[in-house]
Amino acid sequence: MAAVPDLIPVTILTGFLGAGKTTLLNRILHEQHGHKIAVIENEFGEEGIDNELLVQEREERIVEMNNGCICCTVRGDLVRILGDLAERRRSRQIQFERVIIETTGLADPSPVAQTFFIDDSIAERFLLDGVLTVVDAVHGSQQLDANREAVEQVAFADRILLSKTDLTTPEQTAALRIRLAAINPRAPIREVHFGETPIADLLDIRGFNLNAVLEFSPDFLDDDDHVHDDAVGSFVFRSERAFDVQ
Repeated sequence: MAAVPDLIPVTILTGFLGAGKTTLLNRILHEQHGHKIAVIENEFGEEGIDNELLVQEREERIVEMNNGCICCTVRGDLVRILGDLAERRRSRQIQFERVIIETTGLADPSPVAQTFFIDDSIAERFLLDGVLTVVDAVHGSQQLDANREAVEQVAFADRILLSKTDLTTPEQTAALRIRLAAINPRAPIREVHFGETPIADLLDIRGFNLNAVLEFSPDFLDDDDHVHDDAVGSFVFRSERAFDVQ
């Protein structure tokens, strides 16, 4: 394997639907940090929305993956896209220093992180720097109750970013913090307001610890199939007339 300094650092940005992942990603892309970033944007539905919300005028390269969850049905596409990015970087067709993967809100981050350890072609070129999980302070407790993926997103986090705390009481926020810390005592919990948080807390954190992950998920390196239930679906509405929200 290549020496660590030669590896391309990767950040996985996760969090349940509506938590504020794209807001945080836009914040990172707008920051004057000098990093050249390639973004892989995963959409669950056939038609992408978040990609239209991301900054497009800068040097970042944004690759969109639609119509599936990045942790299962399009995982092969993730490997292919990462390989393509690395090859084009090697041949100097494009320039970037790091990759950020924004998963769909329905993704279990475990199989995504697993890709960087069980796929040799990826492990030789990329380093998983950390998993950032955004949690909606307003709906976080209900989402943890109802969705296994929300729990997995918190459990695998190296940093937990608590959004929308301005819409909750201090008591509600404190109770959610206690619950999050019980699920994942490793990850620092920080509040973010519209994605505002120091870049140093997000990038180059070297936060992902394989040994720590194996302690709470011993089968992490087993290449098992991953499935979702059918509690959440997506559909596309098409019309030749202008959309009338009413």
